[in-house]
Amino acid sequence: MNSFKEAFMIRALIILAVLWTVIGASPAQAGEKTLIKFATLAPEGSSWMKSMHRLSDKVKKATEGNVTFRFYPGGVSGDEKDVIRKMRIGQLHGAGFTGVGLGEILPEVRVLDLPFLFESDEEIQHIYGKMNAYFKDRYEEKGYVLLGWVPVGWVHFFSQQPIHSVDDLRQSKPWMWEGDPLVEAAYKGLGVQPIPLSITDVLLSLQTGMLDTVYSSTQGALALQWFTKVKHVTQLRMGYATGGVLISKKQFDKLPQPYQDAVKKIGGECLQELVQLIQEDNQKAYAVLEKNDVKWVALPDEKERARFQEAGATAWENLAGKYFPTELLDQVLGHLKEFRKASGK
Repeated sequence: MNSFKEAFMIRALIILAVLWTVIGASPAQAGEKTLIKFATLAPEGSSWMKSMHRLSDKVKKATEGNVTFRFYPGGVSGDEKDVIRKMRIGQLHGAGFTGVGLGEILPEVRVLDLPFLFESDEEIQHIYGKMNAYFKDRYEEKGYVLLGWVPVGWVHFFSQQPIHSVDDLRQSKPWMWEGDPLVEAAYKGLGVQPIPLSITDVLLSLQTGMLDTVYSSTQGALALQWFTKVKHVTQLRMGYATGGVLISKKQFDKLPQPYQDAVKKIGGECLQELVQLIQEDNQKAYAVLEKNDVKWVALPDEKERARFQEAGATAWENLAGKYFPTELLDQVLGHLKEFRKASGK
């Protein structure tokens, strides 16, 4: 009887030990799988989504199938504010954002979207490199992991009637992304009364005549099909639109350290490749627009350009100290000054 009890106890202890090992194991050891639900406004088939699928495939391979992505492209999860709300309650875990979404979480990041801040792609890459560590830390404080930057591109006005001047813009029915303080400040400086709408409502509003003017990168206008409802695009570059990829830190922290390292490394590499692809796509979009009879519109003179730039400067003043620290703007401008001096500009 004692032998039976001893054998029973030994078996019980072995079973408990095995259970403890499994329960106490890391996801990698226990074979636990983590799904990252990822949303973006970019449509399936775009360079954005092709790069994200490559990222997903590489992460899946590097983690032996334990980390996978499920994508919700083309705005099916709603506007970027909808996506942020769903991330906060755990319905989504990651997303590709424009500056509007990035700024909804961390307003000071919009310093990178200021009108007439940049003059070249090289300046943009320099500033992103200089400010990357700062913004990564700030997003982590907010509960997000910044995988990398994917700027959207140079922003132009797309309109049904040509926009040659500030007065032309004032007489139009211009769209403003609802809740975007930066564009609101720029329009205020121009004396323009915009029509605030969600980005997902823009195409229908162009079709019905509620809007006749929008702002976007050239590739963005193609991807969102806005180019089908306008006839003109203004050559003036109002600014450069920020973009980036965020993952919920709560979901990211579920991954064991080796998997976190793999996602960061692969994400950084794929997103850097995507930056180059987007720049190329924006260039290719010029030809597509011309083939679809969308005409480029030049400003009449430097005086008119100066009126737009003055409105941009007014926006800087109105936003500094409110949506981003004045010291942060000074830091960015300091990096730009150094870069331009080194470049002989």
